[in-house]
Amino acid sequence: MKDILDQNGVKPSGLSAHCPLMRPEISVPYLQKAIHLAAAIGAPVVNTDEGIRPSWVSADEAFAVMKYTLSTVMRIAERYGIFIGIEPHQSISRTTEGLLKIVGLVESPLLRVNYDTGNVYLAGGDPYEGLKAVSHLLVHVHAKDITVEHADADRGKVTGTPVGCACGDGVIDWKQVIAILRGANFNGVLSVECGTEQQAVRSLAHLSELLGAGA
Repeated sequence: MKDILDQNGVKPSGLSAHCPLMRPEISVPYLQKAIHLAAAIGAPVVNTDEGIRPSWVSADEAFAVMKYTLSTVMRIAERYGIFIGIEPHQSISRTTEGLLKIVGLVESPLLRVNYDTGNVYLAGGDPYEGLKAVSHLLVHVHAKDITVEHADADRGKVTGTPVGCACGDGVIDWKQVIAILRGANFNGVLSVECGTEQQAVRSLAHLSELLGAGA
């Protein structure tokens, strides 16, 4: 994989490794392998979320179990110098309060936030206020836009979506997003999550224009 990336002049900005943090028998070895792979290919961040809470783990127990998982995982992450970015994508992290609570379970400079604008919007939150609230913890950003039709059909009913539409074609105000990121001195990556190559091209053009204009 590293050879293929190098041959094509591609540097990975992050590695997706979503797994249930409330099931350490799964998530600990899974995230450890993801950290090893990220280090091998040069990806600075492993992105994940809390996953679905198992029926046998109560709401009160959930955070204690996640703390155990993250405490174990962060030992490996710190050894390899790889960030763990928690993404708003499930029932707890869908809110800013829940996202911050997960990230605050373990004291580590490498446990941060991978913000996803589209997931937050679909979950019914304010992506701009949420972004401001976690801006001091940002390590990576999923630049995901949502069509008006998708938002009208699903907003408040789901906690996220794998892909969105082209940035600039949907409901997200990218000028405002970029202004918040610049105000927080964020110098990381806007990783576009869309469904087609054509949408990726339009996203690049739209975001490049805003960034070039000093939006």
